[in-house]
Amino acid sequence: MADTSRLHLELTATNLRNISNALRAEEDGKELRKELTRNMREALKPGAAQAKSAIMSMASTTPHSGPALKTAIARKIRPEVRITGKFPGAKIKAFKTKNLRNFPNAPKRTNRASGWRHPVYGNREVWVQQVGKVKWFDHAFEGQDAHYKRQVQFALADMVNRIASRSN
Repeated sequence: MADTSRLHLELTATNLRNISNALRAEEDGKELRKELTRNMREALKPGAAQAKSAIMSMASTTPHSGPALKTAIARKIRPEVRITGKFPGAKIKAFKTKNLRNFPNAPKRTNRASGWRHPVYGNREVWVQQVGKVKWFDHAFEGQDAHYKRQVQFALADMVNRIASRSN
């Protein structure tokens, strides 16, 4: 594995943009950029799996005929990597569940301590407050932040080393 301490390679937006520009200057830069983003995503995949596991362990007590809430949320959790643009970076994200029982913000609402309000079986006269598994997304990464950051830095350092070895 690459040693990031010697390179003083911090995971910042400026560094990602500089690396992206250096890759663009290379002859096979497009392939190198794809490889870099793939490697960064691979570094974050275990964290996404932990988050999926955390939401799947949420208790489900209400029978209904619609799609399963926690399964739909788990399908929308994935690593996101951008090395260009306004906000470059690497993160694990729970995307909105657009067509899930008129509940697009399900990942965010099930993570909140205050939960969410909804009508009882579509009856707009009777509403209830429901709470999911509090902080399931946040607790999935507790104590692991530094590990995932280091793994992404290793992917960056590998690419920086490859570019540097070409110019020598």
